[in-house]
Amino acid sequence: MDSLVIGYVGMTHLGLNSAVAGAVLGFSVVAFHDDFEVISDLNAGITSITEPRLTENLSAHKERLTFTSDPAALHRCDVVYVSVDVPTDAQASSDLAPVIRFVNLARAHMRVDASLVVLCQVPPGFTRSIDWPESQLFYQVETLIFGRAMERALQPERFIIGVADARQPLPLGLSSYLAAFGCPVLPMRYESAELAKIAINLFLVSTVTTVNILAELCEHVGADWFDIIPALRLDKRIGAYAYLQPGLGIAGGNLERDLRTVDNLSAIYRTDAAAVKAWVVNSAYRKNWVFNKIQQFSAAQGARPVLALWGLTYKENTDSLKNSVAIDLIGRLPQLTINAYDPAAPEKLPVGGVTRVEKKFDALQGADMLAVLTPWGEFRDVSVADMQAAMRGRVVIDPYRILDGEALASYGFLYSCLGRADLGRPTK
Repeated sequence: MDSLVIGYVGMTHLGLNSAVAGAVLGFSVVAFHDDFEVISDLNAGITSITEPRLTENLSAHKERLTFTSDPAALHRCDVVYVSVDVPTDAQASSDLAPVIRFVNLARAHMRVDASLVVLCQVPPGFTRSIDWPESQLFYQVETLIFGRAMERALQPERFIIGVADARQPLPLGLSSYLAAFGCPVLPMRYESAELAKIAINLFLVSTVTTVNILAELCEHVGADWFDIIPALRLDKRIGAYAYLQPGLGIAGGNLERDLRTVDNLSAIYRTDAAAVKAWVVNSAYRKNWVFNKIQQFSAAQGARPVLALWGLTYKENTDSLKNSVAIDLIGRLPQLTINAYDPAAPEKLPVGGVTRVEKKFDALQGADMLAVLTPWGEFRDVSVADMQAAMRGRVVIDPYRILDGEALASYGFLYSCLGRADLGRPTK
């Protein structure tokens, strides 16, 4: 293990967390990026990427990490991962140009006996098109989840490996590295592995969409979705680990990318993807849930109601604003005064019309309504009495049930969440 050198090309979210995980497991890691400032910061232990345990692990294992902007360092590596994030446009289509650029750079500096592994999310057919010996060319399904990237990099459920010939054993260097993670390794042809990643995400989207449809019905018929969840988890056809939390559509970019990819492939090969189109429509519809609630309640709050927002990022434990419900909402509510708090969102937001505050209770001062749009852990344990003292109005919109709805209702708040009818009624 000590003699094996692993390379990661692209110190974006995927690459940095993956490289640090390799160092945590005891491997020597060459971490390349073609931006000298990014590398200088990483060598100083500084990163702009927000992930639990990333900075701590980077510091604790820095002696095994070589951060460099010199691609010649890749010649030392036995295995080289191309691990740059794949950007998407407004239509959720992938821009593969950064992947192609880094693949070509790696090929130009690797040893001919080294394994080249594409870790980026790419469409079926991409890996096979790379000019590199098939016996040393692989695709690996990435396991990145924003907000849990380090955990997922260190504790994957399995490795899905795309190969030219699944009957042939993996090269010793790559197999030794994968074995260190202690999880099953599933080799399959390149296209199967590339599509497997898309399949995983589409099954997730189908579950999320089904949950959201049923949770909305609960809000109208007197049912509580969270009463139903335990029954579903005990059904073996659904399972204990099924994602059953209602939400506000899909966000972050990766799931949308895979829906777009399947829709495009369906058009090319004339297959049926009507369900995929329906999931996209439902996701857009669910994103309106908070907006509709605010419109419903704001009419009774005066000429220019004050809205407090807790959370701006698209999910907790990340600084990403990609397809954030909060950012979309701010742009649609010019008639409201908006004060927002988020512990990790970038200082510069892509929209105006909002005042950032440094503490969560600062956002509540004089507010008529509160909307909790990111389920950060620090929002769970707050004093309802302190909220009552800070706010002018008594409306709380909490889609993810971070707060205690019954307690808020007992203090005179109207409490609204996904999957259940509103509780209480607002008092002044």
